[in-house]
Amino acid sequence: MTIDDQTLSAALPVLTSEFAARAPDYDRDGSFPFENFRRLQEFGLLSLTVAKEFGGAEASLTTQRRVIEAVGKGDASTALVLTMQYGFQEMVAHQPGWPAHLREIISRDAVANGALINGLGVEPDLGTPTRGGNLATVGRQTAEGWSVTGRKLYATGFPGLTWLAVIARTDEAEPRRALFLIRRDSPGITVAERWNHLGMRATNSHEVVFDNVHVPEGNLVTVDSGSALNGFGRAMVLISSVYDGAAQAARDWLVDFLNRRKPSNLGAALATLPRFQEAVGKIEALLLTNRVLLDRAAAAFDQGEADAVAKSELTKNVVTNNAIEVVSKALELTGNHGLTKAQALERHYRDVLCSRVHSPHDDVILIAAGKRALSISEARVLAS
Repeated sequence: MTIDDQTLSAALPVLTSEFAARAPDYDRDGSFPFENFRRLQEFGLLSLTVAKEFGGAEASLTTQRRVIEAVGKGDASTALVLTMQYGFQEMVAHQPGWPAHLREIISRDAVANGALINGLGVEPDLGTPTRGGNLATVGRQTAEGWSVTGRKLYATGFPGLTWLAVIARTDEAEPRRALFLIRRDSPGITVAERWNHLGMRATNSHEVVFDNVHVPEGNLVTVDSGSALNGFGRAMVLISSVYDGAAQAARDWLVDFLNRRKPSNLGAALATLPRFQEAVGKIEALLLTNRVLLDRAAAAFDQGEADAVAKSELTKNVVTNNAIEVVSKALELTGNHGLTKAQALERHYRDVLCSRVHSPHDDVILIAAGKRALSISEARVLAS
């Protein structure tokens, strides 16, 4: 399946509008946006990164980013779950180590049924596995394959998932850190619906318990670390696009408010005042910076540039902090109007704050960037 530019140009504004209309209800109830994903499947957007040999679009990161940004403007929670779908389906399509039968099953399931997949890695004692440490979730070998036992937090999109890519260590003499591919409806899986967060509420990122869950022998994947790093970098571009989309929605809300708001003592719209014009100009500068950085970071991966991962990490740092500043500035300008639950702005603020929880965190990004820069400087000094 191919999705051309003309089709996307027509579809994305429609989906943004629809998702924005439903977002307040999903946010208020903390319910999963099943209808949004039904619509995404209608447009073929749930298999955007599936390999062409299995009926997918195998789209570039630039195209993926375009979709995520548009969906994020409508509903950031939907965009985040879709980001995970794109990242894992791309892993299935391109990373070595995936059994051929598993690659085909998961890919065709996405094309035919819109089957969603996501990884489950965070644990109560470990936290995020990206910072190292020993996994408590264990896959034990059995006569029929594997048995997985453990507990995972923040299973983003869990109610809508079909496939769970569970990160666990094996009980072998030399333990491996591997992905166990498990269907969500497998016996032995229970969910503790404890997700009740400030923002991104419709992601339903619940806690999941695995109690001797059977996994077929062929459903274990040991992912190449180099390929995983590349995939992680691509995900940073998309995750950043989620929150940039929310910030754009906040800007649109603010512009509409300032044009409609006409205090009686002013006799004109707030949009006519230089103070507000300057502040909106600052917001425009922040969003322009985001757009340029995100487009450049996506192109770096599409063109196979060697430093694409490093660019994606710094892009994530700048873009997410800019997104927070955009919505914060909008709230400063609108006061109580922006903070009321009847308006979308306070939801956008709660959502963009969640950008800080995604790995790699700002300290990791900036330390790594500083080390790279200092190493370059040291090499230049030695060479001079």
